[in-house]
Amino acid sequence: MRFFSLETFLLGIRNLRLHKLRSLLTSLGIIFGVAAVICMLSVSEGASADELRMLRALGTRNIIVNAIKPEQSTQVSQGNTNLVRFGIADTDLSIIKASIPHIDHIVPLKVAAHGVRYGENQSPSKVVAVSPDFFDVVNISVAKGRPLCDTDMSPDSNVCVIGADVRRELFQLEEPMGATIMAVRAPLSAVPFTVVGVLQEVQTAGTPARGVEERNLNREVLVPLAAAKAQFGAITLKQTAGSRELTEVEYSGLYVAADTEEHVLPVSEMIKRVFKHNHTVQDYEVRVPLARLELAKQKKRNNQKILGLIASISLLVGGIGIMNIMLASVTERTREIGIRRALGARQAHIRAQFLVETVVLSTAGGVTGVLLGFAGSTMLSRWAEWQPIISLWSVLLSFSLSVLIGVLSGLYPAISAAKLDPIEALRYE
Repeated sequence: MRFFSLETFLLGIRNLRLHKLRSLLTSLGIIFGVAAVICMLSVSEGASADELRMLRALGTRNIIVNAIKPEQSTQVSQGNTNLVRFGIADTDLSIIKASIPHIDHIVPLKVAAHGVRYGENQSPSKVVAVSPDFFDVVNISVAKGRPLCDTDMSPDSNVCVIGADVRRELFQLEEPMGATIMAVRAPLSAVPFTVVGVLQEVQTAGTPARGVEERNLNREVLVPLAAAKAQFGAITLKQTAGSRELTEVEYSGLYVAADTEEHVLPVSEMIKRVFKHNHTVQDYEVRVPLARLELAKQKKRNNQKILGLIASISLLVGGIGIMNIMLASVTERTREIGIRRALGARQAHIRAQFLVETVVLSTAGGVTGVLLGFAGSTMLSRWAEWQPIISLWSVLLSFSLSVLIGVLSGLYPAISAAKLDPIEALRYE
């Protein structure tokens, strides 16, 4: 005999329609629970995806070394002028090239200036000296013109590739290709560079002023390393009241690309040993995007578990609400149950009727919660600094949990209703 028949289903639906407001209030816990799960997981997924994209943009095979000015630097005083030396040197590059295996590219960088201008237009963008390998190692390309190439690596090759933001600030109504911009190092010192390319827009995380590793390639001007050394040298001047400080930095950054991801961590450890041996003070910082990527993935998994667990509590509360209402419904419909039993209905029929009602409540609440979760995630995207991502697994998980909790919550009331004694039920007032 089929206990879950069409007649049983229609009877359950009819009982729910008789108490529309109560049915709605009963399913609200499931609705908001499912919506909370989807919203929280979508925001977490969007934030994690943004962070992972940033780290992948650095290159999973890259090791990044940045020069940092330590508190105790090598200083040579001449009157009121101090010469401060720190950062990455040619000797570091030579040792890395000669002694460390499994390296594809070594790309040194140097910040040559902190501003550019074209006519009356100015931009506080960095002028960064690089080698042509930089474009491949960092995986960036040009939207117009060409990148820097080997023929540009001569001292008199004053060419440059500008970022998308630099183009908008300097060339609002003009074509940048072939124009000459001035790289400003000091108020009375500027070096001309001819624009040969414009970078494609590079996606950055958070606000537009903050990019990968606190740098924004959209606001950088890339020039050949040889020309920057010839035009700017290694010494910069910083003047304060009563004193002057000359800073000597051969290279302000270094990108080392390993041949495979398996060799990234061993190569990074060898690079750390080279710098530790060559530098008496901590004037460098080694960063490994691959290690940070794995850490970010683990953090993402942990966040999803925690947020999913927190949001699932509201589903549990919704299930308790369903159980409470269904128990009250059993008491309210005791005489009806007695009549059905007297007419030949078996315990399985009574269980099926009450389970149909709870499953319909939880399923309808789950569907409504999914729609509300989509709407809530869309609204959150207007305030968040990243785009929430609604994954299929989060929708299926939240909906499946809502149905499961509905069934489990209705199981005890259904069993209680089925176990009622028919004679006692008929006498119930």
